[in-house]
Amino acid sequence: MKFVATPLKDVYLLEPTVFGDQRGFFMETWNRETFRTAGFDLDFVQDNHSRSARGILRGLHFQMEHTQGKLVRVTSGEVFDVAVDLRQSSPTLGKWYGVTLSADNRRMLWVPPGFAHGFYVTSDYADFIYKCTDVYHPASEKSLAWDDPTVGIEWPVPPGETPQLSAKDSQGLRWDDCPRFD
Repeated sequence: MKFVATPLKDVYLLEPTVFGDQRGFFMETWNRETFRTAGFDLDFVQDNHSRSARGILRGLHFQMEHTQGKLVRVTSGEVFDVAVDLRQSSPTLGKWYGVTLSADNRRMLWVPPGFAHGFYVTSDYADFIYKCTDVYHPASEKSLAWDDPTVGIEWPVPPGETPQLSAKDSQGLRWDDCPRFD
């Protein structure tokens, strides 16, 4: 497994070693010892799987309590995945990082606690799998507005189109109103 630093402090792009032949492929997506050796002592408590159609944007979600770190990947289709640093003490506060994750490139992204996270589906559909370091806590869940001009995420939304959002995500907070982590 290759751990590649991104422009955001503590966010890493992971490139698993893939073994393949005419029968298909095998890759390890999680191994506690491999991650510990790379400096990530993680305890995952929940796995999630979502399927979304083209043009769906989920996020940018975070929880103020039961703050979650997420190891995310795509098993079918393709998404543009985004993390936004919400840590007050971080040198990358307010910065975002986006990367294409797909079934074809098999990359994963580690998004630590203290970040807002979301993705936009660029294929006909996508299956999005993620491991979480804490449980889902709806009472403390928040959403940063996907189109906040201060953050300025460059989503790959085709000209003239608007992403499909949930009711909750369409009410996302603007950067100035968004709570921060210590």
